[in-house]
Amino acid sequence: MTRTKNNRGQGVCYLDLLQVMKGGRWSRFWGRQYSYTLVALVITTILLWSWEENPVISSISDEGQFLKTPPDTTVDTLDDTSESLNTEVGFLERYSQSQSGKGGSRGEEIAVQNIDSPLNSSRLFPERTDNNQISTSSNENKECNYAKGRWIADNHRPLYSGTKCKQWLSDMWSCRLTQRKDFSYEAYRWQPEACDMPEFNGSAFLRRMQDKTVALVGDSLNRQQYQSLMCMITGGNDRPEVENVGRKYGLVVPRGSTRPDGWAYRFPDTNTTVLYYWSSSLCDLEPINMTDPTTGIAMHLDRPPAFLSRYIDQIDVLVLNTGHHWNRGKLNANRWVMYANGKPVKDRMLVQIGNAKSFAVHSIARWVDAQITLRPQLKAFFRTISPRHFFNGDWNTGGSCDNTTPMLQGSEVKQDKSSDSVVESAVKSTRVKILDITAISQLRDEAHMSRYSRKRSDGVHDCLHWCLPGVPDVWNEILYAQL
Repeated sequence: MTRTKNNRGQGVCYLDLLQVMKGGRWSRFWGRQYSYTLVALVITTILLWSWEENPVISSISDEGQFLKTPPDTTVDTLDDTSESLNTEVGFLERYSQSQSGKGGSRGEEIAVQNIDSPLNSSRLFPERTDNNQISTSSNENKECNYAKGRWIADNHRPLYSGTKCKQWLSDMWSCRLTQRKDFSYEAYRWQPEACDMPEFNGSAFLRRMQDKTVALVGDSLNRQQYQSLMCMITGGNDRPEVENVGRKYGLVVPRGSTRPDGWAYRFPDTNTTVLYYWSSSLCDLEPINMTDPTTGIAMHLDRPPAFLSRYIDQIDVLVLNTGHHWNRGKLNANRWVMYANGKPVKDRMLVQIGNAKSFAVHSIARWVDAQITLRPQLKAFFRTISPRHFFNGDWNTGGSCDNTTPMLQGSEVKQDKSSDSVVESAVKSTRVKILDITAISQLRDEAHMSRYSRKRSDGVHDCLHWCLPGVPDVWNEILYAQL
């Protein structure tokens, strides 16, 4: 009997079987009444085998399809006009990022490939797996979702004094030093639904971070989180023994500026350094023409800030954020020109602000994930966007946030997913953890700077930044718990 073999090397007697069905020998085995059934079974088997083996039959192309994600909870900046960040992620199908290797020089970048035919969206930033093919997504904390829970009144708050923490806290963010008279916003703590957060202790934090460097990199909201952390570590007390090591990281006042791009302090007892670096977009910025003082600034969407490329090997805990500077007015004011793959962005999808932000956030998350491969001791967090609470207008059109009554919007967050879909998507399947503070902060519209300042400016409200002590203290408590 001659056997024909399929691609898997299994012997199948298709020819003999068909000959048997055609001849009289068939009736001697089963009887005519079963012949039609067996013929149908054989034909079905052959068709199923063909479907599995033939890629033309088995694949369905998704080319040309664009998937939409929900818009960001909040958009843009206190300093400029809002622009919608209703992000379309389908454009990313045309920009497939390679896994970044060792970071180093300013010129290094994550490779970006132009793909004429869009990739299937399910292949965008594919989920990383270990050798056993088990998902190793680290943004899902199965033990506790710290972003799901409720605000609870706590008469042991605040954690430090806004009037005494002068060594670390800017006067402009200490509402105790302004004309504000109510301070009920200070007296709340966050209680996760399924677990208890450890009580923050400055000495315990320093012991845990012994011989380590903690870096917060991002916009002014990360600067607020940094100042909050310094006040929490010290209890708001002066610590003259703490050493200013900003020069070690190039954090000096540039010519023509009033302050450096960041600060760094070392606690000598534990050799712990806590630093902040200002990078509002988390993109590498470099002048297009070094000889022209009015030149545009190349904003490399696919490169990390030069500061991170240079100092990442000295950082043990990294907290990133971006969000409110992604608007057309801010880009124009800073003369930022979006670049990708070393060239000005011309793609009609990527040039849209929301898409550019999403692309940059994904890029930096992947770059940091690659650094963790090289430096397993590195722990990285991406903080979600901090909400704004302008009502009846924006910052420059009469918008205000006059509410001083806590929890008018409710006190509980019940959702499982983050309200910041861009960051949530970017850290998925990486070892960068999400520091999810958006929904819990959304409930605290009474805790902003509002119209209060040391020198009152009528008609101008700051509904973006927070009073300190205040909501950013809870962000640090959640960070402490996740560490």
